[in-house]
Amino acid sequence: MGDDEEVKVFGMWASPYSRRVELALKLKGIPYEYIEEDLSNKSALLIQHNPVHQKIPVLVHNGKSIPESLVILEYIDETWRNNPILLSQDPYDRAMARFWAKFIDEKILSTTRKVSFTTGKEQEHAIEEVTEQLKLLENEVKGKAYFGGEGIGYVDIVANFLVFWFGNLQEALGINIFSQHKFPFIFEWIQKQLKIDMVDECRIPKDKHLTYIQTRLAAFKSASK
Repeated sequence: MGDDEEVKVFGMWASPYSRRVELALKLKGIPYEYIEEDLSNKSALLIQHNPVHQKIPVLVHNGKSIPESLVILEYIDETWRNNPILLSQDPYDRAMARFWAKFIDEKILSTTRKVSFTTGKEQEHAIEEVTEQLKLLENEVKGKAYFGGEGIGYVDIVANFLVFWFGNLQEALGINIFSQHKFPFIFEWIQKQLKIDMVDECRIPKDKHLTYIQTRLAAFKSASK
């Protein structure tokens, strides 16, 4: 990257969407300025850079704004072509990587939110649903070092929330969806991820994260009364 290049990330420390963008930049060795957003009081600068959704993450590269984490990951890979290459040049492999990334965001993470903010039978159903979704992801990584092959890539970065974030969430909720016994191949993959320094640099502080989740859950329960 040239010395005159400006790279900024608008994010939020506990967001898996924000963390994946930081991980991609770190893996590529791209220096960036991180700007923490208070999502209860969004900055005028965030709204300026993402006027459509007004959400994090947003990547700003030389004054140009790119919203949406999956879009940002592709932009990073296409702009900085040094290793690791995140998406294969093979059309089929690229298509399948996009499929699994979309599955993670639209199915697993979406259902996980249902688990977090429901109770009783509705929560039980959501737990069953996310368990089945994780089984599909387990089958996809079975027999592989990483989702894309022998090195970390696009889907591995998208699935990185399983390394730290998901375990913290289920501990805060007092449930046991995700364990090595139930998902041995995902846990093998997690062990490989943990050996990558940049992954550890993106670790969410556990105690802070648990307090954050518990505070949000308490607010949800209070509002539901």
